Amino acid sequence: MNFGQFIKQKKWFMLSQSLITLFFLFILSFFQVNIEIMFMIFLGMLILTLISIYAEYYHKQKYYQRVYQDLEHLEQKRLLSDMITSPDFAEGMILYDILRQTNKYTNDEIAAYQKQQEEYRQYVETWIHEIKTPIAAAKMICDNADFAQKKAVANELRNIESFVEQALYYAKSTNVEKDYIIRKCNLLTLVKAAVKNHASQLILVHCTPSFNNLDHTVYTDHKWLEFILGQLIVNSIKYRQDPMQLAFSAEVKADHIILKIQDNGIGIPDQDLGKIFEKGFTGINGRKYGRSTGMGLYLCKVLAEKMNLKISVESQEKEGTLFKIFFPQNKFMLLEESR
Repeated sequence: MNFGQFIKQKKWFMLSQSLITLFFLFILSFFQVNIEIMFMIFLGMLILTLISIYAEYYHKQKYYQRVYQDLEHLEQKRLLSDMITSPDFAEGMILYDILRQTNKYTNDEIAAYQKQQEEYRQYVETWIHEIKTPIAAAKMICDNADFAQKKAVANELRNIESFVEQALYYAKSTNVEKDYIIRKCNLLTLVKAAVKNHASQLILVHCTPSFNNLDHTVYTDHKWLEFILGQLIVNSIKYRQDPMQLAFSAEVKADHIILKIQDNGIGIPDQDLGKIFEKGFTGINGRKYGRSTGMGLYLCKVLAEKMNLKISVESQEKEGTLFKIFFPQNKFMLLEESR
C-alpha cells in the first residue's frame, strides 16, 4: 500500500474535513474576523489534517510491512496468523480475525487429510505384508510342478513380488515420518546383497555381474539402497541385449563416492532421457518392451533424495545405460536416527 492508494481511501474523510473547515471559516467571516487570522486558522487545520493522515498511513504501513516480511520468511505461509501480532486499528483487527479463522479451518482440513493418508498408508503396508503369504505358498506349490510350469510360474511370481515391493516403498516414501536409518555401510556388501536378491533372474538371462573397486564405506539405509539397486537391476534385465553384461564399480572423489551401474542394454532414447525419473513416465521402451508402471525409477530418485543421495543417468541407444549414485563423504551427513 503506497501513500497515493491510502489517500484515495481517505477521500471521504478529506471531503468532510474540507466542508467542516469551510463552514468554520464562513462562521468566522460572519463575525467579521480578520482575513489574516482566518488564513492562519485554515492553514493550521490543513496542517493538522495532513499530519493526522500521514501518521495514520505511517502506522498502518509499518504494520503491513512487518506482515509482508513475516510472510516472506515463512516456509509454510498458512502459519502467518500465528506469527503476526494483533493490530490496534479497526480494519487490521478484522483482517487479523479472518486470517485466524481461515488458518484454523485450514489446519483442521490438513489434520483430517493427514489422518486419512496415514490410515491409507497403514492399510497398504498391511495388505502388502499379507499378500506375501500366498506368494510364498505359490512358490512352494511351484517346487512340485514340472520344469516348464515351474519356470513360467516362478517368473510371474517374481513380477508380482517386484510390484508388491514397489507399492511398499511408495507407501513408505509418502510417509511424513522417516522410515529409514542412515548408517555406515560397506558398498560391496550392499551391492552383492542386491544382486543376490535377483540372482535367479540374472541366471535365467545368463548374466554374471562384475564388481570393481567397491570396498568402500558409505552412509545410507541398506534396505532402501538395496531396493534402489534392485530396481536398476530389474531394468537392466528387462531392457537387455544378449549376451547381457552388468558391471558395478566405484569412483572415489574428494567429497563423495560414485557408485556406477553399467549395462550393455538397448539404451534410452534421447527424448526420454530427461524424463525417466518422472512419476508414471514409461517412455518408448516401456511401451515397446512390455508392461511398465513408470514408478520404479521415480521411487529410486525419491528415496535417494530422502537419504541425501543423488542419482543420475547417461545412455546411448543400442549401447547401454550408466546409472550413477553419489554418496557424500562428509561425516556431518551421517544421521543415525531411531524410528
